[in-house]
Amino acid sequence: MAYLEYGKIDEKAEKRMNELLKKSFKTYWKKKRTFDIIVTSILILILAVPMLLVALLVFIDDPHGSPFYKQTRIGRHGAEFQMYKFRTMYVDADRRREELMDQNEMDGPVFKIKDDPRITRLGKILRKLSVDELPQLFNVFSGRMSLVGPRPPLPCEVGAYSDYHKLRLIVTPGITCDWQIAHNRNDISFEKWVEMDLNYIENRTTWGDLRIIFLTPFTMLTATGR
Repeated sequence: MAYLEYGKIDEKAEKRMNELLKKSFKTYWKKKRTFDIIVTSILILILAVPMLLVALLVFIDDPHGSPFYKQTRIGRHGAEFQMYKFRTMYVDADRRREELMDQNEMDGPVFKIKDDPRITRLGKILRKLSVDELPQLFNVFSGRMSLVGPRPPLPCEVGAYSDYHKLRLIVTPGITCDWQIAHNRNDISFEKWVEMDLNYIENRTTWGDLRIIFLTPFTMLTATGR
C-alpha cells in the first residue's frame, strides 16, 4: 500500500492496520466481486429507462450542462478514479466551493451545508432520495467501486487525512455503507464516521453486506440525504 507504509505511519494507525489485516478475506472478496457483477448487471437493465428519464429531467431543470457529473475520487489503496453521479448542482459549483467554506457544517475534511445554494431545484430532491448515486452502478460494474464499502473521498479531503483516517482506503469504496444507512448521517462527526468504516472493514462479511444493501432502500425512502 503505497499510501501507507509500515515504519512511516504513527503508532495508532499501525496498531489498527495490524487489526484490519489480521484476517484473510480472499474468499469473501471473490464472492463479493461475483455478487457485485451479477446484481449491478440486473439493476442496470431494470433501471436503464428510469435513469434515462432522470437524466432528461436533470437536463430540463438546468440545460447548461450534462445530466451526468464526473468527479475524481480516491479509491482502494489511494488510487484515483472517476466517479459518476447525476448532476445535482449548477455547472459552476466546484468554483464556488471555496466561497462557501466558512459555512461548512461538517467537522473534519468533509464539506456539506444544509441549504447549499449550488444545488439545483431537482438536485435537492435527487439528493434527499439518494437517486443521484445510481450512475455509480457503472463504477461498481467496472470494479472501481463495490455495492458496499466506505464512501470514496475527494482528493482534497484525503490531503487533510491523518494516517489513521487513510486506513479507510484499505478496501474498495462502495455506494452504500453503515454511515449511508445511519439515521441523520450528516450529523455524525467525521471521527465517528471513520470508526464506522474501520469497524466495517475489520468485521466485514457477506451477510453484513446483505444487511446494509437491504436497509439502503428504506433509508432512501426517509429522504435524509443532503
